[in-house]
Amino acid sequence: MEQSTTLDIETLKITQEQYILASQSLHLQRPGCDAVYPVGLYGWRKRCLYFFLLLLLVIMIVNLALTVWIIKVMNFSVDGMGNLHLNPDGIRLEGVSEFPMPLYVNEIQSRRDSSLVLRSEKNVTLNARNGRGQLTGQLTVGSEAVEAQCQRLEVRSRSGGRLLFTADEEGVNMSTEKLTVTGSEGAVFGHSVETPLIQTRASEDLRLESPTRTLSMEAPRGVEVSAAKGTLKVSGRKDLQLQSTEGEILLDASIIQLGSLPLGVYTASPSQASQKQPVYEVCVCPSGKIYLSPAESSSTCQAMSNICLWS
Repeated sequence: MEQSTTLDIETLKITQEQYILASQSLHLQRPGCDAVYPVGLYGWRKRCLYFFLLLLLVIMIVNLALTVWIIKVMNFSVDGMGNLHLNPDGIRLEGVSEFPMPLYVNEIQSRRDSSLVLRSEKNVTLNARNGRGQLTGQLTVGSEAVEAQCQRLEVRSRSGGRLLFTADEEGVNMSTEKLTVTGSEGAVFGHSVETPLIQTRASEDLRLESPTRTLSMEAPRGVEVSAAKGTLKVSGRKDLQLQSTEGEILLDASIIQLGSLPLGVYTASPSQASQKQPVYEVCVCPSGKIYLSPAESSSTCQAMSNICLWS
């Protein structure tokens, strides 16, 4: 009886071990039966993700609004931007344009009904360069002066392009028919002036003077000084010389007046010299000085007169 009970217990143990082994083998062959863990973002991570997505959406909306605003303000179009229009022959700007950097162009032209204005706070400089980039000409318009650096400066007329003014290293040439100086002080020349004619307006006087030096007028065929509708006055602080080396000096007029001539004394008697004489004769000293002498029946001119002695 005890032996059978022992066998039953051992058989039960063997059956239990086989069940355990069978269950373990079934467990190893079916891994899908493992524990399931949740996958995803939860808590503060999920909130941060939503916040970044919302921030990105706001930035996109702001960028889109700014782009639309810039397009509207700058007036972008197919032809250009605002006052800037792109044409097949170049660029057209309307209104005032500012260039903070140098501008390189082939030609600048204004509209037919308006003028071209170049404005700068300091100066306006126009440069011309050759194919190698070397400076060949420059025009600078500053607050104090206008400077031009070039080999030859030319000024031409608007109609026909006739040459009016040229300046180079050899000299200055003016091709105009008339040069008018309207200043109150006239024109001052430090050296000689070569011109075929000097004249003034009908209602003004012409004055040629040299305050500190001599005034010389020379011409190969003669010098003509005339006043068609007025008087001609020649004056000097010291001597006035009329000299002709190979010709004569001709004074041709209906009346020739020599004013302020000194009165000479031809006698030793002072009483006779002091008498008033209605008529005088003109005498010439050997030195060329002219004086007056009381006219008598014969000439009263004396080579040893007091006028001639002190001349």
